[in-house]
Amino acid sequence: MSQPRLTPDQLADEIAEQAAEKKARDIVVLDLRDALGYTDLFVIATGNTDRQVKAIHDGIHHALKAHHDLLPRRVEGLAESKWVLMDYLDVVVHVFTPETREYYRLEQLWGEVPSRAYEARAEAS
Repeated sequence: MSQPRLTPDQLADEIAEQAAEKKARDIVVLDLRDALGYTDLFVIATGNTDRQVKAIHDGIHHALKAHHDLLPRRVEGLAESKWVLMDYLDVVVHVFTPETREYYRLEQLWGEVPSRAYEARAEAS
């Protein structure tokens, strides 16, 4: 039985949640629907080290494959893990080390588009 297709917003939320599970910091979703033709949303996150960037990638990749039968169209930057890009068509994921995120400053580049910080779901007590 096939699962219902996620909307771009649901996919971005799922990606952000998986990144948060791997302790990603400063998770931001940029809405690029009115600015770009090739994707709807960017999810941007930071890992403290290249190892954590890779772990965030792995968590997103495995969860989307297991729960939604989704694989990225392409992945770039995994070998060095300073900036890993995962292209899910409607949503493009950018996971950076702190220095690389500061250098490329994607949020400033797309400063005019709507954005929201992702808040992880509260743990049940």
